[in-house]
Amino acid sequence: MPMALTLSCNNPSLPQTRKDDTVDEYFGVQVADPYRWLEDDNSAETAAWVKAQSRVTEHYLKHLPARNGLKTRLKELCDYERVGLPSRENNGKWYWWRNDGLQNQSVLYEADAPDGDPRVLLDPNTLSEDGTVALGGVYFSRDCKWLAYAISRSGSDWQEFYVMETESRKLLDDHILWAKFSGAAWRGDGFYYSAYEAPEAEGHEYSVKNEGHKIYYHRIGTPQSEDELFFSNPAEPQRFYTMETNEEETFAYLYEDGADIGNNLYVRDFRNDKGFILMTSDMKHRSGVVENDGNTLYIFTNDGAPMNRLVTADVNKPQSRFWKPLIPESDCVLDGVTFTADKIIAQYSKDATTHAYLCDLKGNRLQEIALPGAGTAGFAGKKGEPWCYYAFSSFTVPGTQYSFNPATGESQLYRTPDVAFDANAFETVQVFYPSKDGTRIPMFLTFKKGMEQNGNNPALLYGYGGFDISLPPSFSFSIIPFLESGGIYAQANLRGGGEYGEAWHLAGTKMNKQNVFDDFIAAAKWLIAEGWTCEKKLAIMGGSNGGLLVGACMTQAPELFAVAVPRVGVMDMLRYHKFTIGWNWASDYGTSEDSPEMFNYLLGYSPLHNLKPGTVYPATLVTTADHDDRVVPAHSFKFAATLQECNAGPAPCLIRIDTKAGHGGGKPVEKVIEEQADIYAFIFKNLGM
Repeated sequence: MPMALTLSCNNPSLPQTRKDDTVDEYFGVQVADPYRWLEDDNSAETAAWVKAQSRVTEHYLKHLPARNGLKTRLKELCDYERVGLPSRENNGKWYWWRNDGLQNQSVLYEADAPDGDPRVLLDPNTLSEDGTVALGGVYFSRDCKWLAYAISRSGSDWQEFYVMETESRKLLDDHILWAKFSGAAWRGDGFYYSAYEAPEAEGHEYSVKNEGHKIYYHRIGTPQSEDELFFSNPAEPQRFYTMETNEEETFAYLYEDGADIGNNLYVRDFRNDKGFILMTSDMKHRSGVVENDGNTLYIFTNDGAPMNRLVTADVNKPQSRFWKPLIPESDCVLDGVTFTADKIIAQYSKDATTHAYLCDLKGNRLQEIALPGAGTAGFAGKKGEPWCYYAFSSFTVPGTQYSFNPATGESQLYRTPDVAFDANAFETVQVFYPSKDGTRIPMFLTFKKGMEQNGNNPALLYGYGGFDISLPPSFSFSIIPFLESGGIYAQANLRGGGEYGEAWHLAGTKMNKQNVFDDFIAAAKWLIAEGWTCEKKLAIMGGSNGGLLVGACMTQAPELFAVAVPRVGVMDMLRYHKFTIGWNWASDYGTSEDSPEMFNYLLGYSPLHNLKPGTVYPATLVTTADHDDRVVPAHSFKFAATLQECNAGPAPCLIRIDTKAGHGGGKPVEKVIEEQADIYAFIFKNLGM
């Protein structure tokens, strides 16, 4: 039945959300879930609720004084050429991605040389009128005759594969549906891909639990119905299976994920095919093949090395007990390795900034690569190829590209983006502060030069803290207007991330998850105590697991923050594992079904369950999207409804629900600018900027 659009007594401008009597029992404890009906993303009542909430939110945002000016400024800042690093394929051609600034999606170009005249190979902007079809991965066959490419629609994680004949640009009839978390691993005249069976629940493709990941082989020129089932594991339906093949197409590497914080790694030698051989002993560590030289496999792993290392394995004795160290573990996190010419570039993270070293093939350091400053660098190269490029960025330096000569160890400026702001007007400092338990936490602060610590500066605190994901310095055009208006952008490197290796990650997981929230709250208190800002001038923001972070902190310490922006957040910690791939997050979170202790721990911080009636909460803008099949919108729907019911203060508590968009990936530039203008106009208004 349609929702009755009565008004909330707490805020007469908000529609009141119907409550029902749904109750779940966990280990003898009853937990009410009165907004359970909002989980049905296909019901007329949910649609009516979305429409009513969106009407209120759109009216509020539309009339914010800073919104139009912010949108104009963000468009100016976004309007700069963004070019990916060039790479040479086996046909001798060079390829790179380019966006002229305001194109909804980046275009793939081909050229005869890295500085040659580019030709369009694939333009995803032609695939939809509104730019909501995005290219995912692109995969050349070994002879570059064919290009398999994945697209996603409206930001969904679901993928479709198409195949193009590279020379003629002709699109073939090949079309693959219901792929997910997949690449295309070429072998012969076809490729392997990962997919699920077509969802049975029509209309619920974006919320139904995903189970039974399989690997198929598709031969060019045949329909998907004839694809060969290459690998499946019905005994473990809640695991992911992906595959890669090496350059010579002699080996296949199979990755099994989803049971723990690591993965299983298998190898298959097609020359003497005896099936897949298990290389690793458990799923508590991550291991991946990054290159091979004949029968020697180069493996990047944290098995036996919490700070990561590079090892070699013989394909005839591939099990981990036979691995030999090449680049050993050090006191800094080894972030990755890049093969180039007859060298290896080892990339480290030291206090969340990049340090890179040129090594020989025996792992010996030859020199440190001089980077432009404290920031983040990413390298592109190939074994046996004389070329190498890297991009460098920081909070105020957009992705600047350099060519690197592996023979001489010298770098040369290759491309500099031209962004319409004065980078010299700002500075970034790194500080360290104590968390609740005394742990030393790093944080970056970016602000106008000459700023006084007078306790009255507007500040935006951002964090993530989970899944071994680090937050190094990076450039985002959306924070520039905030900085130009006198704001401080603070980015904290919380436990749960990967900044200091696996121990740092584990210190923010499962029964240690509260450490992450303590780290974030301690960052806020430090900013206030040191005179950078005050409670009335402090906003917090985070997305996905970072949305959980914001939701937990605004319920645990609502008095600390003036504004909260939880984006596409995991808000219901008791039921998150029941939707799409939520079960895959249990390695970080645990689930409410694990044990009474785990249930009680999750209940103790779950943002949805810790909103208290009669509490004054910060001005809150919850954001989600209708095609988010990573963190389903139900999390944000139920949290927003409960927050509106509980909030006793005058600050607005709204939900912004994007359409034809997902978890964030593949979002067209136009939608990005609209969303950022709304978010920052909301922050400006409620911080008094």
